[in-house]
Amino acid sequence: MSVPAPLDHSASGYSLPHAYWLARAAGAAYKSPDEAERLARDWGFDRFRHFSASHPMPFPIEDTQAYVAGGDRMVLVAFRGTEPANLRDWLTDANTPPVPGPAGKGFVHFGFHRALDAVHPQVRDAVGEFKNNGQTVWFTGHSLGGALAMLSGARMHFEAPRLLPDGVYTYGQPRTCDRVLAAAYDQALKGRTFRFVNNNDVVPQVPPAPAFHHVDAVRYFDADGRLHDRMPALGMLADKVRGATADLFAPASDGVRDHFMDHYIAVLEKNLN
Repeated sequence: MSVPAPLDHSASGYSLPHAYWLARAAGAAYKSPDEAERLARDWGFDRFRHFSASHPMPFPIEDTQAYVAGGDRMVLVAFRGTEPANLRDWLTDANTPPVPGPAGKGFVHFGFHRALDAVHPQVRDAVGEFKNNGQTVWFTGHSLGGALAMLSGARMHFEAPRLLPDGVYTYGQPRTCDRVLAAAYDQALKGRTFRFVNNNDVVPQVPPAPAFHHVDAVRYFDADGRLHDRMPALGMLADKVRGATADLFAPASDGVRDHFMDHYIAVLEKNLN
C-alpha cells in the first residue's frame, strides 16, 4: 500500500487526497491540545490555537473543543466530535425546540447552536488573525464536530466577517438544520461542501426527518468501502442492507462501527490506493 502524499496547502477544490487529509485533521481534534498541535506542525502549519469550553449539566455534551491551524497558504478549522451512542440518544430527544439559524436563516438544533456558541467567537477571531495573506480556509469535523464545522462555516459566511469558506468536509455528520437553512447553505456553498457517509453509520440518520435536514453534497462509502459521488436511493438501500448483514455475529453494531473516525480514515486511504 502506498503512502498518501503530504497535505497540499495550495489545494483549491475537491479532491480525494484533500478529503483524506481533512479527515486526518478531524481525527486530530480528538487528541490532546499538545498532540493536535504537534500533528498540525508536522503537516506544515506554523500557527495554532486550541479552544475548549465546558457546559453545565444537564447539557448532554461535556464540552466543545476545536482548533485553528494557520500556514502561509491555508487555514484549517477542526471541531471535535463525541461518542456515537451519546450523540444518538441525545439527538433523538425532540423535547428541545430548534433555534434560529445564522443571520436568522431557518432553524438549527438547539444543542448544536449552544455547543458552537461556546467557541465560535474565538474560532472566528483566530481565522481572522491567521488569514492575513489570502490563505484558503477549510472547515472539518466528525460526528458532532461535522455539524459544528458546517454551522461555523455558515456563520462565517452569513454573519460577520462574511467569509466564504473554500471547503467544508464532514464525516458522519448528523442532520443539523431545517429545510430553509439547508437550502440557503447549499446555494451559498455549492461545490464547497462534502459530507461523507460510511455505509450504515447511524449518526447521519439523526435527528429525525422531516424536522431536520442534511446539506449537500453527500459522498457515500458502500459496504465494500468503495466511494461513490452519487448512488440511486434504491441502490443505496440495498447496499445498506448488505452492510448490516455482513457480520452475522454482530449485525446491530454495524451502524456504530461504521461511524468511527478511524473507519472513515481507513476507507479514504483504501480509495486512494
